[in-house]
Amino acid sequence: MASLYFFSALLLTVLVSVPINVSGSAYCGPVEATDKDLVQFPLNLEFLEAEFFLSGALGHGLDAIEPDFAGGGPPPIGAQKANLDPVTRKIIEEFGYQEVGHLRAIITAVGGIPRPLYDLSPEAFAQLFDKAVGYKLNPPFNPYSNTVNYLLASYAIPYVGLVGYVGTIPYLTTYSSRALVASLLGVESGQDAVIRTLLYEKAHEKVMPYNITVAEFTNAISFLRNKLAMCGVRDEGLIVPVTSRGRK
Repeated sequence: MASLYFFSALLLTVLVSVPINVSGSAYCGPVEATDKDLVQFPLNLEFLEAEFFLSGALGHGLDAIEPDFAGGGPPPIGAQKANLDPVTRKIIEEFGYQEVGHLRAIITAVGGIPRPLYDLSPEAFAQLFDKAVGYKLNPPFNPYSNTVNYLLASYAIPYVGLVGYVGTIPYLTTYSSRALVASLLGVESGQDAVIRTLLYEKAHEKVMPYNITVAEFTNAISFLRNKLAMCGVRDEGLIVPVTSRGRK
């Protein structure tokens, strides 16, 4: 694949367990793979998104909608319905259905894989956010407790997918593969834009009970993703520092 950004930052289990050790950009080169492999690999993220969004909005995941897509793989650990306001709940529900559509499109085109086991528990997200801010939050961060927390947790996901798809397209060899990935990229970009917009409305508000603003949390998550990717600055939070504005 075009960039190990997609590999190193793909799953929350990776985000909370990989030690951060940045050493140049040697990891940013292409990885040889067939079109089938390049299109099929994102199923790992698409499964995660479907489970997180469906569970957060509806209280149930993929098995209640398209159980065959899971390919016999286990349901996620710890996913639960989030305490969302009505508008956000509907948005997240639509995101979930979009992800089911992504799974359908990829499985139809190149075949499926067994759904991996994901840990979507509050404890897993707490580890992720502890790693992002650099210390143990007290109380532990819980993505399901309110709308802002859930949107911050959601902020960590679609951007990984869209960057992965951007990096993948140049290395695909057939028109059908490029067309499919481009369509998936468009939806992932839209999801990321909606999440960023909803968070931007609260950018300077403190996330209770922490002395950290919404914008500061997004900056921390983006910084962590850049660290894990080891490819320089590819991701920035809601409010870009003055010294970084206009940078390519």
